[in-house]
Amino acid sequence: MFWVGTLGRGIGEVSGADFGGYSGQAYSPAGDKGRFVLPPLFRKAVKESSDSRILCLAKHNRWNCLTGFGLSRRLELDAQLDREEEMSFRADRSFDRDTRASQLFGFVELPFDDSGRFVMPEHLRALGMIDDGLYFNGAGRFFTIWNPDELAKMDDDWASAKAACLSLVNESQSKGRGK
Repeated sequence: MFWVGTLGRGIGEVSGADFGGYSGQAYSPAGDKGRFVLPPLFRKAVKESSDSRILCLAKHNRWNCLTGFGLSRRLELDAQLDREEEMSFRADRSFDRDTRASQLFGFVELPFDDSGRFVMPEHLRALGMIDDGLYFNGAGRFFTIWNPDELAKMDDDWASAKAACLSLVNESQSKGRGK
């Protein structure tokens, strides 16, 4: 299932009209100078979503990983905030709109080059427990970025992602030994 943006385009807005969502998996080992590489599959989708080379990253609000997306997603975050507030009201639960807005809009915008290289800020590396490599997992409107060791700690609901991650890490290590 793909999400397709149908957003209007105004001054300074990102259309994301060609954006088909994030799907698939990839692994990228840590590079030199503290750089990481956004894999081609995800790089293409972020470019389509952002109409530029801007990657948005934030800490996931429940899991020990990061979330990534393009600029067009920020246009839907206000609507998400409204929906969450309405659901909390209907369920008679408290809702701190300011705290949730800070969580949703607290992402960092990072430029990446034509090869997908970007520098991840140290605070995001710490929050995502990022070490020697990144496992990317598509999730529709966003993707998750995992330290493979953290993903391995997840329950059986993550069996497919864990198997793909292990396979991709092993493949990357085999290529590294072949050099």
